[in-house]
Amino acid sequence: MNLSRIVLAGLALCAGVSLSAKIITKPVAYEHAGVKLEGYLVYDDAKVSAEKKAPGVLVVPEWWGLNDYAKSRAEQVAKLGYVAFAVDMYGAGVSTTEAQKAGELAGQFYGKPLMAERAQAGLDQLLATGLVETEHVAAIGYCFGGSTVQALAYSGAPLVGIVSFHGGLIPVPADAAVKTKAKLLMCHGALDPLVSKEDLAAFTQAMNDGKFDYQFISYSGAIHAFTNPGADKVAAANGLTGKIGYNAAADRRSWSQMKGFFKEIFEKK
Repeated sequence: MNLSRIVLAGLALCAGVSLSAKIITKPVAYEHAGVKLEGYLVYDDAKVSAEKKAPGVLVVPEWWGLNDYAKSRAEQVAKLGYVAFAVDMYGAGVSTTEAQKAGELAGQFYGKPLMAERAQAGLDQLLATGLVETEHVAAIGYCFGGSTVQALAYSGAPLVGIVSFHGGLIPVPADAAVKTKAKLLMCHGALDPLVSKEDLAAFTQAMNDGKFDYQFISYSGAIHAFTNPGADKVAAANGLTGKIGYNAAADRRSWSQMKGFFKEIFEKK
């Protein structure tokens, strides 16, 4: 075989490898407390396999439910080389674009053990894939999902870190400082009208009193739901303009800070 044929063969081989490597997406049916659920598993098969495990990231959606936006975030996480699982909090196929309905769906979880328990059911599915480095698992969440990953961390779940993107600040349980294993990265809109000064003060006080390992970052000009490019349209349809809205700079910066946080918490000792 002459040199040109060798080069062409090498290029064909490389092309074949490139074409065979792709982002895998799988619906995963499971159940919790009698509710049939369907999560969304995503990973890059060029980087992850049963023989080559990777850190895992649970993705918890906004109060709208497991919709295309939440799935797209799981896909972005997978492209970073992690195994992502977007959890279903409401039930297979249950999502909405109506704020009143979303409030009813999310309302059943706030202040109740069910919030952490339902998220834990999703975490169990992620760990059961056989693709995850079980000592390197984190959870990220958006709005309602941000509150949920806080609750999951406070429950003592085996997480090395959580990232809350514009999440509501839930009360920190008295025993959370003892039970929490995760470091916390809180990405907050500085102008978020849905998080009161009182809630913010109580959260900071609890974090400092409990000596949690946390970062709280406020993004100037950002309001609630600042990471979601569709937030302005949803706001207009639900009378929420000025309360929720997209902020490209805050979205970009918070995602970058999440990536740096992951490098820290997933570092092999």
